[in-house]
Amino acid sequence: MTGPRFLMIPGAPAPVAPFSHAVEVDGWVFVTGQMPTDPNDDAAPLPEGIAAQTRRVMDNLVLVLNGVGVGLAHVVAARVFLTQFERDYAPMNEVYRSYFPADRLPARTCVGVTALARGALVEIDFVARRQA
Repeated sequence: MTGPRFLMIPGAPAPVAPFSHAVEVDGWVFVTGQMPTDPNDDAAPLPEGIAAQTRRVMDNLVLVLNGVGVGLAHVVAARVFLTQFERDYAPMNEVYRSYFPADRLPARTCVGVTALARGALVEIDFVARRQA
């Protein structure tokens, strides 16, 4: 067993709180929930609407995964947090699904929450497993 590696990924969005972009231990990669922030301009307004925000979140997650040296094919679980669950569940799923092959969908939990940082509509985190 190797000790955890706490990783900050160059080019990934600036953290909105005190956390690492990802932590890896024994081939498991835990990716911190990503917000729909612009990785090139932290002060930029969030995209309008759930589809655009979900796309930005997924792209930010891909940036972190790639920075760790893994990809979406390594993702085994996801957690999705929505502030407007009833309204946004279906359109979020449409965008989310487009990032994965139909036969390689990660295990997932999706919950409604009262609020997210910066007034975001969605946040998603991943657990990935590096192939041995």
